[in-house]
Amino acid sequence: MICPFEIGDEKKFSVTVQTNDTASFDSGEVHPVYATFALGRDAEWCCRLFVLEMKEDGEEGIGTFLSIQHHSPAYIGSKVDFTAKVKSVQKNEIICTYEAKVGERLVASGEQGQKILKKERLEQLFEKIKQDSE
Repeated sequence: MICPFEIGDEKKFSVTVQTNDTASFDSGEVHPVYATFALGRDAEWCCRLFVLEMKEDGEEGIGTFLSIQHHSPAYIGSKVDFTAKVKSVQKNEIICTYEAKVGERLVASGEQGQKILKKERLEQLFEKIKQDSE
């Protein structure tokens, strides 16, 4: 693992809210706005942009947590701009804060963590959990 980043470094990502990003479940649509779970997916991706530059051959990132404070709605067709910032890097874990905005309006904020591990270590962990649950 390499870490070319410092506390406060930023990554940006934008997404346009689509119909399949709305709050819908098996029982139907709850409301036609950007769902918290879709927002979480996109926030995690924005934070993962750091990991893509940190992991080396034979390594992969794995999420450790995601927090979301949903402040206001984003409607279908809205462009949501994410900004992730490095909060800390300790050993093999990076923690980022993020904000999601439509224009100047804050839609969501939170934190996300990822650890970078050897791929074979991840496979061993997954296999052990699979065997323990059978």
